[in-house]
Amino acid sequence: MSATNRSMRADARRSHETILAAAGELFARRGSEVQMDEIADRAGLGMGTLYRHFPTKQALLAAIIARRFTAMIDLARAAEQVGDPDGSFETLLFSYLEAADRDAAFRYAILGPEKTDWAQIAEQKAEFAEIAERILRRAVDAGHVRSDLSFEDFVLITRGAMANMNPADDDWRRHVALMLEGIRTPSD
Repeated sequence: MSATNRSMRADARRSHETILAAAGELFARRGSEVQMDEIADRAGLGMGTLYRHFPTKQALLAAIIARRFTAMIDLARAAEQVGDPDGSFETLLFSYLEAADRDAAFRYAILGPEKTDWAQIAEQKAEFAEIAERILRRAVDAGHVRSDLSFEDFVLITRGAMANMNPADDDWRRHVALMLEGIRTPSD
């Protein structure tokens, strides 16, 4: 739970969570077509309440990303505990993508046309990146992946896979398998 959520009154916290749930559902179904008044209606709250919590659509999208990144940090910590550097890297990659596969609102917030206010989630993003960079460095140092693999490449790989996520199939997994073939070092 974020510091903001901890400092809210119980009713404000419920409203905050209700708005996030309603927005997540609507963004997942309709993407950028969703308007703030629809979110307020879906949440069963007034526009004033919505705007007190989220003054802009970008702030709402940032909150959706922040919620997922908080969970992603926990996934990254678990992946870092895997002893094998290659296994640690694959655990990070697949656990991140499997979580994104179940969260269409997160995918929309990351990939959609709305500009995300990353400043609101800088802390979560930085913490996730720090852990991911350590995992990547271990895989590079062990010779499992290309020596020039970076966190920016991880972002490109995951965004590419998320762009290929579809509830009707698992094609994103093939996308990732092909990407892994391209970044692995040749075996002797």
